[in-house]
Amino acid sequence: MHGRICPQCCGEQREVTLDCPSDCPYLLQAREHEKPRPADEVNPADLFLQVELTDQFIYESEHLIMGLSFALAKSAHANRMLNDRDLIAALTSLAKSYETLVNSGLVYETPTANVAHQAVAAEVQNMVKEYREAEQKHTGVTRLRDSEVLRALVFLVRMAHGRTSGRPRSRAFIDFLFSQFPEKSGVVAPEEAGSRIITP
Repeated sequence: MHGRICPQCCGEQREVTLDCPSDCPYLLQAREHEKPRPADEVNPADLFLQVELTDQFIYESEHLIMGLSFALAKSAHANRMLNDRDLIAALTSLAKSYETLVNSGLVYETPTANVAHQAVAAEVQNMVKEYREAEQKHTGVTRLRDSEVLRALVFLVRMAHGRTSGRPRSRAFIDFLFSQFPEKSGVVAPEEAGSRIITP
């Protein structure tokens, strides 16, 4: 706004018509006291409930999930206009593509005309490629299966829905990613990493 705003407008238009800066003390205070989103606000189909996630999978796939999360943070650092809805749309599109691949063997990319979503998806896909290349280099074989990528993407979709406020310009999920991966950071090597995954 580059100016003063009344408390009522701040409360009603926060992340709706206003692009609130992530360090705004009023935004941070509101997030601390905000009630969780009602479950009925999210379409169950958007959560891929048919894809089972177990605690064991999450534990064993920690480095894959960290890598994909880093790719999301990298995309958001590169394009400050992105919001939670953009990341959710890109993740959902990728998850649908992998679900088709896993269930039918067909490589089918869910079409999107949004260039920003395409850029996020490309960054995530590049991370999957790098992960497989690292496996090949260190073990001589690629163990990562498409079904595991699908489940990791679904984990992030659910986490994103759980962390966003649901408002049109919410960046709560993005700010969470930034807290895990500051702009100058990289993916931590497995032997140096403690558990950094916070479940939805």
